[in-house]
Amino acid sequence: MASQNNTVETTGDILLFALPVATLASTFIINDTKGSWQFTKGLLVTEAVTFGLKASIIKKRPDLSNNNSFPSGHTSTTFQSASFIHIRYGFKYSIPVYALAGFTAFSRIDADKHDGWDILAGAIIGIGSSYIFTSEYQKEHMELTFNSQEDNYLIGINYKF
Repeated sequence: MASQNNTVETTGDILLFALPVATLASTFIINDTKGSWQFTKGLLVTEAVTFGLKASIIKKRPDLSNNNSFPSGHTSTTFQSASFIHIRYGFKYSIPVYALAGFTAFSRIDADKHDGWDILAGAIIGIGSSYIFTSEYQKEHMELTFNSQEDNYLIGINYKF
């Protein structure tokens, strides 16, 4: 059972780095520079808020290893990646990333590093920072146009592929 717990914990630790790296890399692959910047801002705020709260709120971890339990940094980071993809590119693209973020949150509880409140706070921080900085990708390709000549007026929508 201990080796299974170590595998779960190690997988959660790997996902802590893999999800943000894969998310940022995907913005570069599709040449979404605005998305790259939005993701970076959201990630920086997520980390600042998470570590600021960890430093200011003294809460023992369930395994009693230290006082950095609240909030879960693994959860805030991975949920920030998932919610960025959700908001920027759509829910269907974010489903696997939400599943991996959820697994990461589970791995922290399973490793006895966090409780449900730590996980919930981490998820709220990650998702919240994405909502602050991220806009839908499709909106960049759509514009409202207006043209007038003499007594004629034309309103239209242009969509750039």
